Amino acid sequence: MITSALWIALGYLLGSVPFGLVITRALGLGDLRKIGSGNIGATNVLRTGNKPAAAATLILDAGKGAIAVGIVHVMSGPQIAHWAGLAAFVGHCFPVWLRFHGGKGVATFLGTVLALAWPVGLAACATWLAVVGVVRISSLGALAAAAATPIWMWVLDYPNLVPVGLIMTGVIFWRHRQNIERLRAGTEPTLRRKL
Repeated sequence: MITSALWIALGYLLGSVPFGLVITRALGLGDLRKIGSGNIGATNVLRTGNKPAAAATLILDAGKGAIAVGIVHVMSGPQIAHWAGLAAFVGHCFPVWLRFHGGKGVATFLGTVLALAWPVGLAACATWLAVVGVVRISSLGALAAAAATPIWMWVLDYPNLVPVGLIMTGVIFWRHRQNIERLRAGTEPTLRRKL
């Protein structure tokens, strides 16, 4: 029990590293929390105009969940790895270092799901791409991918992951509540044609 708690705590601490904030500060791009949406994720890093910084943030944020799952899977088995991955995702969304004001969690969510069950992760990514390809709204793609993930877990025969998937989906929707309001109002910004 103590070992499991330690692995879950490690997952949270790994997830709570605000790579977007660290990268933008290191490159002298300013405080990311005062730019654009104020979010610490890759989309907001892109608003600084630095594409390599945004790409690095995307990879590192996705990697946090995947690494947490991978390490704990090897050291303590798949069951604890599920919860360590969830903890990394929660750490990204609610990092203790930033008074629990973190990112929206999409990259970390996808990285975690890919590490937990790559067929489900690919299905989630495909869902995001399909929705964004049609409606050109990134947040709607993220919401659709999150909503579909527990279903994909069940359909692709990973029923043991469904509880973790449902929790992550709930958090994604909570973190996107302002986007949902804009979607309802028809004011959510669309992506440019270069995707």
